Amino acid sequence: MILDSLRSVITFRDGWKFTREAAAGMEAADFDDTAWQDVRVPHDWAIAGPFDRENDLQITAIFEDGQIKEGEHTGRTGGLPHVGKGWYRLRFDLPEDIASRRVRIEFDGVMSHSRVYCNGEFVGSWPYGYTSFAFDITALVKPGENILAVSCDNKPHASRWYPGAGIFRHVRLVTLAPVHVGHWGTFVTTPSVGKNSATVHVRTEISCGLPRESNVELETVLLDPEGKQIAAIKESRRIAADAVFEQQADVPSPALWSIETPRLYTARSVLRVEGEVVDVYETLFGIRTLEFNPLKGFFLNGQRVRLNGVCMHHDLGALGAAVNRAALARQLRILKDMGCNAIRTSHNPPAPELLELTDGMGFVVIDEAFDEWHTGKCDNGCHILFDEWGERDLRALIRRDRNHPSVIMWSLGNEIREQTDSERGREICKFLHDITHGEDPTRPTTCGFNCADEAIANGLAEVVDVPGWNYRPYAYARYHAEHPEWPMYGSETASCISSRGEYYFPVEDEKHPVRENLQVNSYDLSSPNWASCPDVEFRGVDENPWIMGEFVWTGFDYLGEPTPYYRQWPSRSSYFGIVDLCGLPKDRFYLYRSRWSSEPTLHILPHWTWPGREGEITPVHCFSSWDTVELFLNGVSQGKRSKDIKNLLSKYRIVWNGVKYEPGELKAVAYDADGKPVAETAVRTAGAPAAVRLTPDSGAMAANGLDMAFVTVEIVDADGNLCPRADNLVRFAVEGPAEIAAVDNGNAATVEPFIADYRKAFNGKCVVYLRSVAGRTGTVRLKAESEGLTSGNTHWEAQPPEE
Repeated sequence: MILDSLRSVITFRDGWKFTREAAAGMEAADFDDTAWQDVRVPHDWAIAGPFDRENDLQITAIFEDGQIKEGEHTGRTGGLPHVGKGWYRLRFDLPEDIASRRVRIEFDGVMSHSRVYCNGEFVGSWPYGYTSFAFDITALVKPGENILAVSCDNKPHASRWYPGAGIFRHVRLVTLAPVHVGHWGTFVTTPSVGKNSATVHVRTEISCGLPRESNVELETVLLDPEGKQIAAIKESRRIAADAVFEQQADVPSPALWSIETPRLYTARSVLRVEGEVVDVYETLFGIRTLEFNPLKGFFLNGQRVRLNGVCMHHDLGALGAAVNRAALARQLRILKDMGCNAIRTSHNPPAPELLELTDGMGFVVIDEAFDEWHTGKCDNGCHILFDEWGERDLRALIRRDRNHPSVIMWSLGNEIREQTDSERGREICKFLHDITHGEDPTRPTTCGFNCADEAIANGLAEVVDVPGWNYRPYAYARYHAEHPEWPMYGSETASCISSRGEYYFPVEDEKHPVRENLQVNSYDLSSPNWASCPDVEFRGVDENPWIMGEFVWTGFDYLGEPTPYYRQWPSRSSYFGIVDLCGLPKDRFYLYRSRWSSEPTLHILPHWTWPGREGEITPVHCFSSWDTVELFLNGVSQGKRSKDIKNLLSKYRIVWNGVKYEPGELKAVAYDADGKPVAETAVRTAGAPAAVRLTPDSGAMAANGLDMAFVTVEIVDADGNLCPRADNLVRFAVEGPAEIAAVDNGNAATVEPFIADYRKAFNGKCVVYLRSVAGRTGTVRLKAESEGLTSGNTHWEAQPPEE
């Protein structure tokens, strides 16, 4: 290992050894780990399975779901073997001059109750798995080989969803000069922003390990989004201990960060000791203004923005909780296409990569800290850590994330049970609120309140700057009338449930539906008892313009919480997603797209392959950007319909309830305000399955061992029509510099393994996740075979990674 004379950052990905065994002395430098498994970090030890209902079987009552009596719950955390202990060990070399350096080990997240050792000596611990943390290991390292050991201990009944297991986010070794910018040591704010000029303030914390007082100069160079220097501020001091520098400069004609134009500036911190450069550290930031107006809503750079938001858990479906930038970027691209502009990181600190992506892609973010305070929802949830660790976790979150322009609010908690505890709840909330404003006075605090009336009555809701209402569209007007001085928004909305491509008749507004096949109707009218179809929330936002917008539960399906089938196995993942677990949009995606996106949308459902239903009523719904649509069945008009603002289920969707099924073509034609046809879409009756069709999401990927390609697999008939009920088993083979990382089909009720080279189609589709191989370029070829069908083939290039 060769270290730069300045700051050196090395990401520890390869070379890790792992075991689920536990024995005395595993942290010791001379412990024999040769028989352990070779793994790569980020790593999730549980995602490979196997699924088993005994892995997370619980006897409990979920208060938030309205349950009073205790009962059996299965699949609540995904039915995967995440509970238990695990050990990781890594050997790394350091050069002879390491004694003159400072050495820090950084973890973006370890699930959970981690303990870190270096060369057999205990370094420190951090129990909350979602928090990023770092330790100084200068006194423990030596020239030559060093041993890093990390233990994890996932407690049973510690989560309400799949948490993952192990070192599931990145690890870095940072070596520094004795004088350097501290860990998360910069804080960039823009106290004044105008059309012609913006003031940029940079607060920089300097860590100083000098034996005697020396002259230290901090030069902060500001670079515009194109990398051109636009300002430089220098300050010199004689110091022999840690210090804080406050610097300020004006930026002419600032390029504002926005959802449409997410322009990023750079603050480059250059440290010199006695004239010699000892550290260079860069901070990305954005110039933008935020306003939370209680009468008019949310404003970004003076422009009103409706928050078209979704809540997102941290898992990546078949990839588990192990973070992958390419998979996160894919999720965000899909959401962007839907018109989504906001993310709520429910219900915990996200991976740093998510915020880096939202900064660059143009999303605003509610950054959430906790799902529990003192009062627990799970026996071993984060409430058991709160007294000792709550403040440290919150400060770590804010200090890590406060330079991200995409972050607009700090959420102190989600549906915390102290909402009904008048004195304790308000006291804790005030404690967290004050910490937050002490670390970052530029952004408001918020909470997601599901017991909103109680939280308002006991004064807890007034502590936060912007209260959020979970599932309360019917109360928006009352809350505003009682507290017109409060900005408000829907922090968690809808909770509509559906299974991609599943349709049942008659079409009804279902509450907590239960079917033997453990699926839910995709007409998007089904919901748990506390929730509603999307249309109800749309109306709540439209009729109350002071509401800043909504955050739908959820953008993607996630592992765990298989409502409404929390007592039926093998249901092991959610039905809440607008997009299914493997990233395929459900019908509901197009309902939100028709409302949220500026791009045209015209989508009809259900599919039109119904053998045995000839002549039976088969309602047709249309999600359209246009107000008027005409439906044709085999060329015969079924009537022209327009959205009806007086009827809830015709205000946001167009419905034909009397269509009788006959095979053929079902076509929708949209008309503009002048009555001219402007768009059309059609679905056709499919014949027998004939072939496998492959569609990769990209034509290339970087040969860095991290980049991924996501290939949609479809079962089609001889004419290329999707076979919407096909469940053929498909086997995959890859040639070239890539590997199959996972497979999935979006079915929430199956225990097929994710780590495999085969998958059954679910309603005609599945997805293959392919990962590049580090350092290997060339053509990647994927072949998909299914008995009796024409094979599918596709290829793309693995290219050298960008420098």
